[in-house]
Amino acid sequence: MSDDHTPLDGKTALVTGASSGIGHATARLLARDGADVALAARREERLNEIADGIEAEYDQRALVRPTDVSDEEQVTAAIDAATEAFGGLDVVVANAGINREGTVEEIPTERYRSLMGVNVDGAFFTARAAIPALRESEGVLIFVGSFAGQYPRPAQPIYAASKHWVRGFALSLAGSLGAENVGVTIVNPTEVDTEIGIQDDRPAHERFTDVDSATPEAVAEAIAFAARQKPPNVVAELDFYRRNKFSNWTRDADRGGK
Repeated sequence: MSDDHTPLDGKTALVTGASSGIGHATARLLARDGADVALAARREERLNEIADGIEAEYDQRALVRPTDVSDEEQVTAAIDAATEAFGGLDVVVANAGINREGTVEEIPTERYRSLMGVNVDGAFFTARAAIPALRESEGVLIFVGSFAGQYPRPAQPIYAASKHWVRGFALSLAGSLGAENVGVTIVNPTEVDTEIGIQDDRPAHERFTDVDSATPEAVAEAIAFAARQKPPNVVAELDFYRRNKFSNWTRDADRGGK
């Protein structure tokens, strides 16, 4: 297959939250584009299924690393294992995230800490562990943010706060790491049909009947686009939304979603 069809030929990647939704779709697209992929998430059995599918369909290596991104040691071990197995890392996608709804007065402290542990600590631990390898490869670090990190979310203040943190962190890293030839991108989707609303197992199109949600595959295409940029080019920020829903966010978005 020609380089035109495999723009990431010879490259390596790691994706967190790879067992479902955007992470799963991203891992598949990066493999489609020619990259070997390390899959990091908590559900080992599901990761093994995805790895088998990637290897069978795209003939790319897929490394499974069961990982809770809120655990610093597990994140470091996953990055180290991928770097050793692949001989380096060119793309790291900090995608893992959860959404636990509740007002400030109602949300239990344990639930608050769980959300911040995954969304904030997980992004930080992933970036910190990945930077040395990405500096070596002049690679790219991609964060999955949210429109909730740009606009108020009255119904989800904790989730919104976590995504505002991720956006500030990503844009600040872009400034500091750019001088070291490491690209940093944040992709901000609106509502996506994923499992992120873990208190409710229904997909987004059922939980939010009036929301025209995007597919994980569509968001993954935006992430793959960022991953394909060749140094010194980099896309700093990509906002991904449905054409007919942008005004909902800029006006007074108050529904759940990533």
